[in-house]
Amino acid sequence: MDLVADAVTMVGRLRDVRVGLSPGRLTAICGPNGAGKSTLLSALAGLEEPDGGHVSLGQHRLAELTARERAIAIGYLPQAGEVAWNVTVETLVRLGRLPHRTPMRIDAAATMAALQALDLTGLAGREVGTLSGGERARALLARVLAGQPRWILADEPLAALDLAHQQALLAHFRRLAGQGVGVVVVLHDLALAMNHADHVIVLDRGTVAANGAPHLALAEGVLAGVWGVKARWVGDGRTRALAIG
Repeated sequence: MDLVADAVTMVGRLRDVRVGLSPGRLTAICGPNGAGKSTLLSALAGLEEPDGGHVSLGQHRLAELTARERAIAIGYLPQAGEVAWNVTVETLVRLGRLPHRTPMRIDAAATMAALQALDLTGLAGREVGTLSGGERARALLARVLAGQPRWILADEPLAALDLAHQQALLAHFRRLAGQGVGVVVVLHDLALAMNHADHVIVLDRGTVAANGAPHLALAEGVLAGVWGVKARWVGDGRTRALAIG
């Protein structure tokens, strides 16, 4: 089921945003600070009601779905995740199964798969309060993965990760997309978006400045117009680097 923002307007943050996202693709949302990236992701997750327009999942508007239906379909990772209780990593990840009401063996298998995907099995018994920033970020994302949603929306999921875990997570996102999951991530690193995304949306001051394949949405003219930098891409395929100046 496609996830569609149709003329979404949120006063002071987004203006007439129209984007269509398809499952089976890794989509990157990029743009300067304050462009509206987190706001758009929150609207796509159904967490904020637009002042104008609407967001639809398949044939249904998100506003028509129950909170449980949205939680099963869409897994959302905010930029700054909070953990209310100092539980173990395994307990935190298992919380991603709450909307499903499935047998314990199924919940346990999904929890273990998420822990393995984020390289957390060795930390499963640790309390969240003892984790480093990067470990905590991986644990919060594992909670989303444990829910096995049809859509994963993650706001800067790579920000606290070291290089090895960044690459591992991007590879996992691509595997999920290959299995038909829709993956949408906010990224500041344009080279990662160019090399790993199937689709890129560029926001600028609350509007869509570019929307399409990475080589088009992140073309040098777009970089100059949106980010105000003179830059060029070097390399080819999925090994491009951005040279500035």
